[in-house]
Amino acid sequence: MTDAAPGAATADAGISPRLDRLPFTRRHLRVLTGSGIGWALDAMDVGLISFVIAALAAQWSLDPGQTAWIASIGFVGMAIGATVGGLLADRFGRRQVFAVTLLVYGVATGASALVGGLALLLVLRFLVGLGLGAELPVASTYVSEFAPARMRGRLIVILEAFWAVGWTAAALIGYFVIPASDAGWRWAFALGAIPAFYALVVRWGLPESARWLERRGRSGEADAVVRSFEQSPSFGGAARRLESTPAPVAAAPEAAASRASQRLAALWSREFRLRTACLWLVWFCVNFAYYGAFIWIPSILVAQGYDLVRSFGFTLVITLAQLPGYAVAAWLIEVWGRRATLSVFLVGSVVSALLFGTAAGEGGVIAAGMALSFFNLGAWGALYAVTPEIYPTSLRATGSGWAAGVGRIASIVAPLSVPVLLAAGGAPLLFTVFGVFFAVAAAAAWGLADRRGQALDDR
Repeated sequence: MTDAAPGAATADAGISPRLDRLPFTRRHLRVLTGSGIGWALDAMDVGLISFVIAALAAQWSLDPGQTAWIASIGFVGMAIGATVGGLLADRFGRRQVFAVTLLVYGVATGASALVGGLALLLVLRFLVGLGLGAELPVASTYVSEFAPARMRGRLIVILEAFWAVGWTAAALIGYFVIPASDAGWRWAFALGAIPAFYALVVRWGLPESARWLERRGRSGEADAVVRSFEQSPSFGGAARRLESTPAPVAAAPEAAASRASQRLAALWSREFRLRTACLWLVWFCVNFAYYGAFIWIPSILVAQGYDLVRSFGFTLVITLAQLPGYAVAAWLIEVWGRRATLSVFLVGSVVSALLFGTAAGEGGVIAAGMALSFFNLGAWGALYAVTPEIYPTSLRATGSGWAAGVGRIASIVAPLSVPVLLAAGGAPLLFTVFGVFFAVAAAAAWGLADRRGQALDDR
């Protein structure tokens, strides 16, 4: 086996097989890290609000209902952003929408540092949610369309692992910056404006999806993008086989599901209705349990008698357990497959939630919280890996966006439900409810399509 000369693969080789037989190249690394940094900045923003809520509750004398709305209004925006963002990405391209969403939520987050009251903060948090909600499913779709089939699941889990980096950054800001002064939460929001500048890097530094370009009939541009990957040096000395292969019969540009209404209807066609129903159920349940728990953990710890700094410190330690969770999921997803990995991590989340709800003492709280972080975030990695794989290219961003949008409905309801559940039965009842949602998601995961090692459907 020998390396072909740069440019040896010709345009008639077909985009999909050319991408799938590539090794991991420096261009792949650039796409992964470029998207991952945006992902981490998203996580930092979502994570920051959990610490800001705890600080504002004391400074502005907010009641639990008001603090719940600070969290939930962002998820209202995320629900709308996810559904609209997916449709726009299938129409206008992955990179364009990715960059615009970073700009929207970066500017809105920075502006939040200047607010003087609850009403304006809620408006800006809604705008932040619009950008965040649109960005996440678009980014996972974007990376999946460049990743070779044999490593696609692993790369998406690694992309999702950037969430732990961003959440850890939020925990560090929460621990060191927010308690430092009465204006600490304002400085936290100011740091959250970084995505507005990073949007320029995304717009000009990353290529458009070659699969999307091909579907739009822009074959020359698609070929140029793939050539840049074929000519890029690989890691680990892997040899590349770039011999020409017969080109697949290409569909006419946008021949399938060309309009938004057609794409939405296609998600519920006979071919996709079962996987769509199961996917939406998993997204709903995981969002409810995750955001209900992690947005409120700092406030719950404060309510249990820990001071602000100590509760933020506990949250930081709990957050660090996300990284090994992602690492294990990234390995297992190409060994066990998508469904098995997702289901096992969700079952682990069930057990961890029940333990956290009944934990006593600092050691018990930290251990149960770390287990919940490990299993829950590993499940998130598997969920983001499987989601864009189960639809063809013409529906991929739409399907991913609507699944995320349905999940955001749960993330709106969850923070609002926490004060009610805490009043009714305390932490034991609250985390039992979260465990039930994780269990339902674990069962629904078996209705998803598992395309481990298979080429993406480029219809």
